[in-house]
Amino acid sequence: MQQPQVKGFFDKRTYSIQYVVADPATKRCAIIDPVLDFDEKSGATATKNADAILDYVRQEGLEVEWILDTHPHADHFSAAHYLKEKTGAPKAIGAQVTDVQALWKGFYNWPDFPADGSQWDRLFAAGDTFTVGTIPARVMFSPGHTLASITYVVGDAAFVHDTLMYPDSGTSRCDFPGGSAAELWDSIQAILSLPAETRLFVGHDYGKGDRDEPMWEATVAEHKASNVHVKDGTVREDWIATREARDKTLALPDRMLAALQVNLRGGRLPPAEGDGHAYLKLPVDRFD
Repeated sequence: MQQPQVKGFFDKRTYSIQYVVADPATKRCAIIDPVLDFDEKSGATATKNADAILDYVRQEGLEVEWILDTHPHADHFSAAHYLKEKTGAPKAIGAQVTDVQALWKGFYNWPDFPADGSQWDRLFAAGDTFTVGTIPARVMFSPGHTLASITYVVGDAAFVHDTLMYPDSGTSRCDFPGGSAAELWDSIQAILSLPAETRLFVGHDYGKGDRDEPMWEATVAEHKASNVHVKDGTVREDWIATREARDKTLALPDRMLAALQVNLRGGRLPPAEGDGHAYLKLPVDRFD
């Protein structure tokens, strides 16, 4: 397998990792899961994270071919639309995003919202292929965390976002609307069936007490040997029961109800109203 160059950018506010994956031979790259800064107390947005990525792209002399999201994020705003405006590169996400749009269209009472995926330039189906420079890439459908989660496999690098965490932190939650512990288990097993040397890049690191720096890269072999939730020998039924019990103790992410209104629009803020400002809706008494 070809080995792309991968650069991770950690956002301390949301514990998210954003990626630039590049073909060293052609200097072409894709940006994966970029973050648009949002302050939930003031409602202010900024582009500090996205601009740091653009600075890196310029410094390395890279050409952006793709702006990719692995799923509609519940914990941060996507900077995909901003980066498309800056680079001209197409935006893409998994085709099942339309199912998530249809689900949340009801929660937000959006009767006129087009839940058809038209907010992106390409909707990837399972098995679809593309390239980053000369490096072959393909899409794995990885539901469980959400209805629309996908994994991008670019050469020997797989971007798994909210399926696995770093091995000492295990796996991700699957209790959001449309989530499924059984589907997440199956998705993880498919990822762990990739070649042992495949590098897996996760989407979050919330840290552990015994290390000071965030970590986001480990191989399939390392996950199978030491992932605290799904290492070799883990029983499917036991994992599902443990995952579901753990998820029942978790609160909704702080930014979820705001973030999905942006991310289901492909990273766009809601349309400005008559006073020139955009507004986010808060569904009252829709969730426990």
